[in-house]
Amino acid sequence: MTTTLRPTGPLQQTPGGDRSRTYDVCVNSRRVGSVHLATAPGFGAAAGVIDALSIDEKDRRRGRGTVAALAAEEVLRGWGCGEVQISVPADARAALRMADALGYTERSRNMVKELPGEPPELPQGVTVRPMTEAEYGDWEATARDAFAQSWIDRGVAQDQARAKAEASHRELLPQGLATPGTAINLALRDGEVVGQVWTAARELEPGVSGSYVYDIEVAEGARGHGYGRALMLLAERVAIDAGERLLGLHVFTGNTPAIRLYESLGYRTTRVNSYKRLL
Repeated sequence: MTTTLRPTGPLQQTPGGDRSRTYDVCVNSRRVGSVHLATAPGFGAAAGVIDALSIDEKDRRRGRGTVAALAAEEVLRGWGCGEVQISVPADARAALRMADALGYTERSRNMVKELPGEPPELPQGVTVRPMTEAEYGDWEATARDAFAQSWIDRGVAQDQARAKAEASHRELLPQGLATPGTAINLALRDGEVVGQVWTAARELEPGVSGSYVYDIEVAEGARGHGYGRALMLLAERVAIDAGERLLGLHVFTGNTPAIRLYESLGYRTTRVNSYKRLL
């Protein structure tokens, strides 16, 4: 039997060069599922995404999802992509096994926490204030560079990583501190800044809204004293005050201390994000 991808419509292209297209997965011309392919937002044409790969129930457990994924990689390779990315629900064990068998490497996780009814107490002696406009300029440049470096450290080309960071900040902070739904707060101890946390309203999953931790940073000289936990509790307070019931975040797989902190605070993994080089 021959498994192929059949376009369901024309290739969609943006002025910036992004592409996307939906395909039927076919076996001997019979539709057995579907898949959506796109270039990764912020990475340009260098990285592709396999999204919403689905095989009809009656045709599952026959290896058709695996063959469809390989066919999707060929399409993305034809688009000029040197990398393919996937995001798999953490409870989709069969899909995770397939990703592992196909040579995908976990890069990061999405996590979420159901928030308590009352805002948590901050550690004694920790105070809070909003970031000022005077502080914002230096912070934004530093945070953007750090975000780019986090991708570079995980194998992303420098130009792609910087493009991703710049695109993300343009999209998420179009009005700086005045961006609606955005809060950047500082934690202080004895009047000295020990860290900051950036939160904003976001759709965590299709149809599911909540608050999101976009950036958290403990000042270099203040690390190892529990201020990371204090900042995460602060993020919870901000989210609850905004009327949200969920708080989400993204963490790179190699950041074991952060993952342990989030798990200790009650976060659970919702999606596993992986990648594969296209040779």
